Amino acid sequence: MSNRLKMVQKELLFSFFSQKWSNRKINKATGIHRKTISRYKKEWEKKQNSDLQNSSEKLSKTEQKSISENFQSVPPDENNCPPIGVVHFQLPTDSPQHDIVIFSSRSKAARYDALIQQKLEQGQHARSIYQDLVIENDYHDSYDSIKRYVRKLKKKSPKLYARIETPPGEEAQVDFGEGAPTLKNGRYYKPWLFVMTLSNSRKSFEEVVWKQDVETFLRCHENAFNFFGGVTNVIKIDNLKSGVLKAHLYEPELNPNYLAFSKHYNFIPLPCKVATPQHKGKVESGVKYAQNNALKAKKFPSLDEQNAYLRFWNKTWACTRIHGTTKRQVQAMFEQEKPTLQALPTTSYQFFKIGNRKVNAMDSHIEVAGAYYPIPPKYMGETVIVHFNSKYVKVYFQQKLIQHLFTVAKGRFHPDKSCLPDHKTWDNNQYVQHLFNKCREIGPAVFDWARQAETNRKQRAYRSIQGIVSLSKKYPNQILNQACQKSLNQHAFSYHIVKQLAEEIRLQQQIQVEINFIQENEIIRSPQQYQQLLTGEK
Repeated sequence: MSNRLKMVQKELLFSFFSQKWSNRKINKATGIHRKTISRYKKEWEKKQNSDLQNSSEKLSKTEQKSISENFQSVPPDENNCPPIGVVHFQLPTDSPQHDIVIFSSRSKAARYDALIQQKLEQGQHARSIYQDLVIENDYHDSYDSIKRYVRKLKKKSPKLYARIETPPGEEAQVDFGEGAPTLKNGRYYKPWLFVMTLSNSRKSFEEVVWKQDVETFLRCHENAFNFFGGVTNVIKIDNLKSGVLKAHLYEPELNPNYLAFSKHYNFIPLPCKVATPQHKGKVESGVKYAQNNALKAKKFPSLDEQNAYLRFWNKTWACTRIHGTTKRQVQAMFEQEKPTLQALPTTSYQFFKIGNRKVNAMDSHIEVAGAYYPIPPKYMGETVIVHFNSKYVKVYFQQKLIQHLFTVAKGRFHPDKSCLPDHKTWDNNQYVQHLFNKCREIGPAVFDWARQAETNRKQRAYRSIQGIVSLSKKYPNQILNQACQKSLNQHAFSYHIVKQLAEEIRLQQQIQVEINFIQENEIIRSPQQYQQLLTGEK
């Protein structure tokens, strides 16, 4: 049963009709369904025509006579059409006394048609055109009116695209669509339908997957290449994140994984312009063909069964059909194109993950998947980009490879320390040996003291030995050896005692030097001079 409005709503609609509001505008203002508005508009128009007819009957006889002259009876000829009794109404051409009301849906923007078309040719969009009309032409109607009119103009003059014929082995196109409902965890879901179509022969590969992540996207490519038995020179892709990180009209930023994949298989990845599916129309048609021909009205209990059916359908029907554009069998054309495809590489592509890491400012390592890898010290504190998988770790800084290592188990440090200084790569035994070598260089007493300290204090002695070695920067080796010898004699294996003894020896030597210096001062007379004074000799 149709909706019936209250009297107040009807009167409101009639007032809108009298002001020539469009059904769209009334719907936005009131929320009343456009079909309901249309039904009441017909009722209102019928009432308006009835009122117009009643008013015309009240005209004077003279006026009625002038109008009746425009009525012509149909000749009584049964062969004529319309039948007898039907009269023709001829609209008076020279009677301005009474305007005939004509209801039209003509757009309010139509009077600016030439100007709008000119601005469209200059590349302006609807909003820009609307703003110019408001400023330059005193336009007072809505922006929606301009937007709808621009849309109609674009439909009347669609953009022309050139048809490109692709040589064999030159190009393949890739796209995703929706697959048939497939059972998953007790419910039916639609997986993604991956399609790769060879642009020359129209040979296609179809596979349904649950995800569109980078790894799945690349594996679908590999399966397609293996299916075709080769690789084309160019692969046209859409701007999905698995292939293009940032879409751009002139320089789109490719996903590093997809770029590395293209180098491995030696093809050129070519992203289409945004919102231009016409640039990969062959695969767009291929997706629709697979959806409507193979998967329409079908359901599958698993992803594997749907893929098995797609392989059967491709071999039985898709490859044997006569293509609507080429007018040739798809498989026959593919047999001619196959020799022109590039050979497959001997190894499969090693997929890797990508992440950012900050180089530790203390030990110059980064953590990847729970393991630790050394980085050259000059990058300490910097953020680097890491490519890693189960086999290797590659580290980049500003697009430059700075480290390439095999992976180690979680919680382990990589054994290759070649990028670090030698003294930062020692283990505990190597470091202890380094300390004793330093002690031997300082002198035998220091070396003996270090050996005795290790025997008496075990591992606690190493910090003391390190302190004794550092004292060589402050005291000469001779003083340190004397201090260590005294400490050995006292059986005192303490850093503080050795330092105190070294300081005492240094002070004693300094006092002795000062005494010698004072005895030889020029203001002090020699003994010979005193003897001359006492004896009176000159």
